[in-house]
Amino acid sequence: NKPILLHQIEALVDCGVSHVVLAVSYQADQLEQEMQIEAARLGISITFSHEKEPLGTAGPLALARDVLGRDDEPFFVLNSDVICDFPFREMVEFHKSHGREGTIVVTKVEEPSKYGVVVYDQSTGQINKFVEKPQEFVSNKINAGLYIFKPSILDRIEEKPTSIEKEVFPFQAEEGQLYCYELKGFWMDVGQPADFLTGMCLYLTNLGQKNSNLLSSGPCLVGNVIVDPTAKIGENCRIGPNVTIGPGVVVEDGVCIKRSTVLKGAKIKKHSWLESCIIGWECTVGKWVRMENVCVLGEDVNVKDEIYLNGGKVLPHKSIGTSVTEPQIIM
Repeated sequence: NKPILLHQIEALVDCGVSHVVLAVSYQADQLEQEMQIEAARLGISITFSHEKEPLGTAGPLALARDVLGRDDEPFFVLNSDVICDFPFREMVEFHKSHGREGTIVVTKVEEPSKYGVVVYDQSTGQINKFVEKPQEFVSNKINAGLYIFKPSILDRIEEKPTSIEKEVFPFQAEEGQLYCYELKGFWMDVGQPADFLTGMCLYLTNLGQKNSNLLSSGPCLVGNVIVDPTAKIGENCRIGPNVTIGPGVVVEDGVCIKRSTVLKGAKIKKHSWLESCIIGWECTVGKWVRMENVCVLGEDVNVKDEIYLNGGKVLPHKSIGTSVTEPQIIM
């Protein structure tokens, strides 16, 4: 029930950051309006850096050179679709202790062959090299998309489409200027629907381990669940484990929801069964509906009564009147 960007920005504010630059392109105006309200609430300034063309993962730093290079202070760089227990204070301490140009956070993965891995000195954290999708074991640590740099990195980057991972990091590592900090705890890149749900589960599990007061409890709630106080849940429901229910949501009697998120203003009618779903804003799911296998409903989708949806991704403002038995995009 909080935009991913706010998870990051609030954690940055907690460790003393007062100025945030957002590299934006698609639907920037809508984001700008929302974020200026949050900036005022948090007492920080937010600058929008507009990309006319996609500049990759390094180009935006050059575009924002005026802000990032105005003094000698180091700055954080984050991929905006990452969720974890953000270790920003620890990153700053570690970065100061080694005194070199860059620090990247790494996280451990079970299947390193799917990723680019980081090879580094375990005792100091100094990075030796990067290996793309290794076929035999060299490391199980991958780049977690959280960095700190000295402004001198800007001398390495031109204002054009550039990959920080391929065109900047290897040269920093060669010069002994790049170190890594190992993340403790959970991490997920939530840019795809299936990964979004995994990230939500990890986040809720983490809250459960901390006995967080953000978690809800009640007669029909099972496991780690967040229910907005303005949502209404009917009789004989089973909500959880790993569910978030947004503001103004109405869940009628006899509904079962597992491993799903239901966004603001949605309505789930009687006796429906949802597992691994993302239900968009203001959607209506009819009675006796069954949805599973990473279904995603865009804004204001209407699913009629007694429909079965298996892995359907439905674009906004659609009405679904027939069952979808194979995963597909519904336009």
